[in-house]
Amino acid sequence: MLTQGLRAPTHGPSLFHSHKPVLSGHVASCVPMVASSSARRGRASRRRRRICCSAAAEESTPAVVAAAKRPVTVNAVLTVLPTVGGAFAHIGITRGLDDIGDLLGKSLHLELVSAELDPATGLEKKTIAAYAHKANHGVEAAKYEARFSVPPSFGEIGAVYVRNEHHKEMYLSDIVLSSADDSIAVNISCRDEEFGRQTLAGLNPVSIQLVTEFPLVSKLDPNIYGPPESLITEELIEREIKGIMTVKEALEQKKLFILDYHDLFLPYVHKIRELEDTTMYASRTVFFLTPDDTLRPLAIELTRPASPTKPQWKQVFGPAWDATGAWLWKLAKAHALAHDSGYHQLVSHWLRTHCCVEPYIIAANRQLSQMHPIYRLLHPHFRYTMEINALARVYLINADGIIEQTFSPGKYSLELCSVAYGKLWRFDMESLPADLIRRGMAAEDPAAEHGLKLTIEDYPYAQDGLLIWSAIKQWLTDYVNYYYPDASHVKEDSELQEWWTEVRTKGHADKKDEPWWPVLNTQEDLIHVLTTIIWVASGHHAAVNFGQYHYAGYFPNRPTIARTNMPVEDYSDEEFAKFWAKPEITLLHCYPSQIQATIVMAILDVLSTHAPDEEYLGRGPEASWAQNPVIYAAFERFSGRLKEIEGIIDGRNANPELKNRCGAGIVPYQLLKPYSKPGVTGMGVPNSISI
Repeated sequence: MLTQGLRAPTHGPSLFHSHKPVLSGHVASCVPMVASSSARRGRASRRRRRICCSAAAEESTPAVVAAAKRPVTVNAVLTVLPTVGGAFAHIGITRGLDDIGDLLGKSLHLELVSAELDPATGLEKKTIAAYAHKANHGVEAAKYEARFSVPPSFGEIGAVYVRNEHHKEMYLSDIVLSSADDSIAVNISCRDEEFGRQTLAGLNPVSIQLVTEFPLVSKLDPNIYGPPESLITEELIEREIKGIMTVKEALEQKKLFILDYHDLFLPYVHKIRELEDTTMYASRTVFFLTPDDTLRPLAIELTRPASPTKPQWKQVFGPAWDATGAWLWKLAKAHALAHDSGYHQLVSHWLRTHCCVEPYIIAANRQLSQMHPIYRLLHPHFRYTMEINALARVYLINADGIIEQTFSPGKYSLELCSVAYGKLWRFDMESLPADLIRRGMAAEDPAAEHGLKLTIEDYPYAQDGLLIWSAIKQWLTDYVNYYYPDASHVKEDSELQEWWTEVRTKGHADKKDEPWWPVLNTQEDLIHVLTTIIWVASGHHAAVNFGQYHYAGYFPNRPTIARTNMPVEDYSDEEFAKFWAKPEITLLHCYPSQIQATIVMAILDVLSTHAPDEEYLGRGPEASWAQNPVIYAAFERFSGRLKEIEGIIDGRNANPELKNRCGAGIVPYQLLKPYSKPGVTGMGVPNSISI
């Protein structure tokens, strides 16, 4: 579940001058969520939190449907738990004011948000507001109640805005919506659309790939890890897609997609399980492409490899309409998301951007003079990268550092990252077009825009990324052709050739003999190499970095670690009885601990922040270019194109036909909008990896 209102503007005048934010919460049927104190208390004051049903990847949420011709009454019951101060948390000079607020019924301000757009305007419908008043105060929890009159035109409730009117923070555990009228139906539904949407428009949009072969089979040694065949069968997939087509037809029509963390994670399962307070599976998550270009999750397979004492265990989980199956599906999604979070941070982010840009920087400083045109071109794209990487090695990826403490691979994080580098990283696949083609997300098509036809047209990362990629390439084409009017100039530039040789033979010495390395013989070769490097340092990094707080700061949307096994693995009467009695507690124990969640929130806030002196793509030409009218004009065209791209992205985010980036409760995809103000904005493409 994604809390979208973390940085919402102040919601008008209030009774008291300093309102504290609700720390956490959800809309669910008795499904309490862990809340942990925000590291952003000062900046987050006087703000609403939007608790969004449609964005729930883990939670079951009620969608209250008005089916009558007259207004109906909806009741809300909120459970508030004591904060860290426990029984003494309420003591303070503002207690009297808060007690008066409770007496006046001004404790929590709620707004219901419709899941539907207004058909007349295409905009969000007006919210329905009410205050919650304190109903009772027990030792362990306090109950607040609110009542709403919902008109028949309102439709489903997609989210609830919550604003704390107290002077102190509150720990909101849950909100339960119910109908006081028989004409309203409360529909509890497993809503997976955000889970699928974020694979295309979320924090890690670079892992989803097309399924091209079926059945799914592991490439690992079955004598060590057990049977390689997946339990995701044709029958299972065809049942989930309701007989719309056969698996063979789905493959032919490019309808099946996968997040595949099976072979990379499986060798680490037993090692990670030996660590304290954590667990691990290998996972596969299969999606079906709907006619609306949205991804529907069909199945998650979790696997524990064979060991000297136990056989291989694996099981497939899917959307279910019985309570037990639905809770198991939530737990399976929590595990799959933890795997995706670990892969994102270690491979998509650290390895493919921070780590692999270093050899370009070191070789440039050793082999290119400061007056060299390619050095001048690249220098803005190397700003602060070595510094931030040095800090990361001290505080983030160091032994027993933040990543090892809070992400699922634990102390094996950097080892897994190294294995991924050896198996997966290739320079020729780091360009955006090549990466999309490799994953089956695009195919070459000279008639299509950018020369590529996307497999999923509504793929926000690819759509916007190709705009940035093509703008960079055009700027570099103008630049390179000016300084290298003939191919011989490229081959005969000794500094340039020595730089590229060092990148290959010293920066990536273990891959120096690979046949896929580009050579620098022509202007086109040089343009492609430079475009790839600048894309990785700017667009790719922006797409996987600056949305971290928005998507993962609220950990139920994107847990970074899973701490407990599935209750159906190694069945135990005692453990399963606990799950059966209180499945929400089992889910909470699977999520990160409070201290882990707090650490993640704090560090992702820092990593998602744009500095006041940030240098963005296409802004601020290098000083010498202003003296060269040809280069300066080319840079101005580049800058102008990026401003145009901002408008294109805004237009896409307002287009209701693009359902992965526009809709009720949907976070618009802005991670590749070129410019940003300082702070945590979820947009902006800096020149370099500077945070």
